[in-house]
Amino acid sequence: MVRKPVASTISNGGYLQGSVNARLSSPGGKEPPGQEKVVLKRKISLLRGISIIIGTIIGAGIFISPKGVLQNTGSVGLSLVVWTVCGVLSLFGALSYAELGTTIRKSGGHYTYILEVFGPLPAFVRVWVELLIIRPAATAVISLAFGRYLLEPFFIQCEIPELAVKLITAVGITMVMVLNSMSVSWSARIQIFLTFCKLTAILIIIVPGVMQLIKGQTQHFKDAFSGRDASIMGLPLAFYYGMYAYAGW
Repeated sequence: MVRKPVASTISNGGYLQGSVNARLSSPGGKEPPGQEKVVLKRKISLLRGISIIIGTIIGAGIFISPKGVLQNTGSVGLSLVVWTVCGVLSLFGALSYAELGTTIRKSGGHYTYILEVFGPLPAFVRVWVELLIIRPAATAVISLAFGRYLLEPFFIQCEIPELAVKLITAVGITMVMVLNSMSVSWSARIQIFLTFCKLTAILIIIVPGVMQLIKGQTQHFKDAFSGRDASIMGLPLAFYYGMYAYAGW
């Protein structure tokens, strides 16, 4: 009597690990007819997984959004209020996702949650919207920021040509695509390096700012709400910029 093979497990990163119990439980150590499985090995270690999560949470938005928030609020005080409100909303969203992740313990993210709650049609539509609109748009924004920041040291005295930014952006996207297609391990190593660079850049911004506050450089917080009044159109844009920076939840 042959026991049923143990099913494969799917991790959140989409990497599969097959079970050898199917071969061991069958006569002669062979797969039962019709039970063959083609799976991928797990390549994401704890450090790599942490770096991917940090890299997803802390994205390019934190380097892009502050200018937009300040421009659309018109004052330092109101911009801090917008950042606080966006942070609270993001905290509620993160807690909701944490509850979904512990309640529906299947891989697939949004697709699985919508499939379990609302059925296959909304889940299918959500996947295609993600594929055709959300992911390409987010990738374009991040890649354009990468291209612009990479070229800025070479164009200090003049404006960066848009064609140069687009070319660097295209090269960056192509390199990431090729790297992910060739090796999961090398992709994870690059992710660890980029996460380290990102955290270093944030610390370079935060630490000197805190030091200036300790030295008493608080003139920007005097009459913090004085300045240009926020317009009806500007305030929603400020919230959009803030939520984009927090979108990692």
